[in-house]
Amino acid sequence: MLSSTTHRALNLIPNCQSSLLHNQNLIFHPPHVSLLLSLLDSCSSLRHLKQIHAQMVLSDLISSPFAAGRLVAFCALSDTPNLPYSVAVLRNLCNPNTFSWNVVIRGYSDSDDPKESIFLYKDMLRSSTRPDNRTFPFLFKACSKMSGCFRTGNAVLGHVVQLGLISDVFIFNAALHMIAVCGGLVYARKLFDGSGVRDLVSWNTLINAYVQCGKPREGLGLFREMEVGGVRPDEVTMIGLVSCCSQLQDLELGRNFHRYVEENELEFTVPLTNALMDMYIKCASLKPAEILFHGMKKRTAISWTTMVVGYAKFGLLDKARRVFDEMPEKDVIPWNALIAGYVQCRRGKEALALFHEMQTSDVKPNEVTMVSLLSACTQLGALDMGLWIHRYIEKQNFSLNVALGTALVDMYAKCGKIKKSLQVFEEIPERNALTWTSIICGLASHGCARDAIEHFHRMTEIGLAPDDVTFLGVLSACCHAGLVDEGRKYFAQMSSVYKLPPRIKHYSCMVDLLGRAGLLNEALEVVRTMHIKPDAVVWGALFFACRIHRNVSMGEYAAVRLLELDPHDSGIYVLLANMYVEANMRDEADKAWQLMKQKGVEKTPGCSLIEVDGMVHEFIVRDKSHQECKEIYACLTQLAKQINCDRTMADLY
Repeated sequence: MLSSTTHRALNLIPNCQSSLLHNQNLIFHPPHVSLLLSLLDSCSSLRHLKQIHAQMVLSDLISSPFAAGRLVAFCALSDTPNLPYSVAVLRNLCNPNTFSWNVVIRGYSDSDDPKESIFLYKDMLRSSTRPDNRTFPFLFKACSKMSGCFRTGNAVLGHVVQLGLISDVFIFNAALHMIAVCGGLVYARKLFDGSGVRDLVSWNTLINAYVQCGKPREGLGLFREMEVGGVRPDEVTMIGLVSCCSQLQDLELGRNFHRYVEENELEFTVPLTNALMDMYIKCASLKPAEILFHGMKKRTAISWTTMVVGYAKFGLLDKARRVFDEMPEKDVIPWNALIAGYVQCRRGKEALALFHEMQTSDVKPNEVTMVSLLSACTQLGALDMGLWIHRYIEKQNFSLNVALGTALVDMYAKCGKIKKSLQVFEEIPERNALTWTSIICGLASHGCARDAIEHFHRMTEIGLAPDDVTFLGVLSACCHAGLVDEGRKYFAQMSSVYKLPPRIKHYSCMVDLLGRAGLLNEALEVVRTMHIKPDAVVWGALFFACRIHRNVSMGEYAAVRLLELDPHDSGIYVLLANMYVEANMRDEADKAWQLMKQKGVEKTPGCSLIEVDGMVHEFIVRDKSHQECKEIYACLTQLAKQINCDRTMADLY
């Protein structure tokens, strides 16, 4: 029921006789209009709206074009619109005017169902109601929101030309935006160049369209034309230009635009400040972004998230966490940014812990979250957690896109489940070069050399180009299986076929492959002819090969080079001493130990990780920091006793 006040107000509306319906003076009598406006403005539910509508029908106030239009507008454009009801009202009007059609078309163009705007426009034309200059901007907006709707938008543009409305700058700008979004920048540029009604909005529309399509140089070129034409940029123009600098990572040009804003006293709007912060962060200049952020009087979620991303990118995770905790409201994007920051800095445990916080905060993760979490599991070797995430992905019906599928393949391969990795690989609907590289490297690390090489051939046969990481996987496979000839061939193909210069890891693979095969002189020749300076990994591969094949002189040579690179690496001294012991060179082994003591080098304690019930625990030698250390050492004591007992029993037999 209506409230008593509203009911009394409705009773004041006269039940107009048919003889009065055509008397515009009575229909538009100010008390009736003001009463209608007050009733609609105070309406709070569909039930009340229907009662007001009923009273308008009973009083024949619905016959007034103004009153009917006001009712339709309220249904379509209020804070809580009811678009289906607005259409029902519209279709039941005797002669709806252009305003009534326009407001419903506008309502749907703003909604999640913009195609209804097009259907309504067709109905409008069939009703013989002539569209006006306010109709078409809403139609172009609807087309812009609909994928693959260029033909429809082009047809609407044809109507605009037929009606002689293309000279209306508002219609032109809406059409320009639609074509840039749906039809491509080539057509948008032709429309822009052929128009004589361009204003600043037109220039901004096209510049920002270039930005959205990842063509920053074209956007900057258009700005130079804009300057020549004497059009003065505003804050919106500067957002587009600064975004061009972000994409090009042109810090100097970005600073110039920043100075232009200051010198010309343009307003530092929140979107412009956000764009400047993003530009500085992407151009690896954090301090100016910090200054802008702290100087903002009003911040949006984008402002906060940009700084979280910035600090995380620079590895300043404590600062990123402080900004994150200060955020008044957090959606999934800042959570993803911080989780990805922890993963990037190889702090997988913190990433998983933050995800648990995210769950308790009732923020729903998305595919991006899952990719970061799988990377954390990969770093930690946390298979149980990885399995849980995979089940969560299936339960939430996440799309197994390329990024997510590749992360799953990589996680299973690096957590020791190569069969599961292969299964996921075959199930992914779309695979890119990174997906193939992940499975090739996974197969190589599991010793499945022939399978890795087979997948490499499959990858190249379908036209995907391998990168340096792919070749690292192939060379690693050859190394594990001792496929010397194949290794030589693929190493040569890198530069001869795919124009990829070998990196330090490719050289270390070749040295390892040749060294394991006993081809020590060839391995040393690879080291000497490298186009880059060999690092500890390369010399280490040669040293291990020398130790395996008991070539002490070449081993000493490699060890000296290793100590030159890092004289405080305890492992080198230990391995060198062990090589001397294995060669029965006790005096030389003692010298190695003595040199280690003279240098003040201490043996680095070993470290191990173990996952229990989804939690990763880390231990070093003689570690007593764990809360259950007594129980752990008691268990180890029992195991040691059992091992000794088994040895005693074996000796008896």
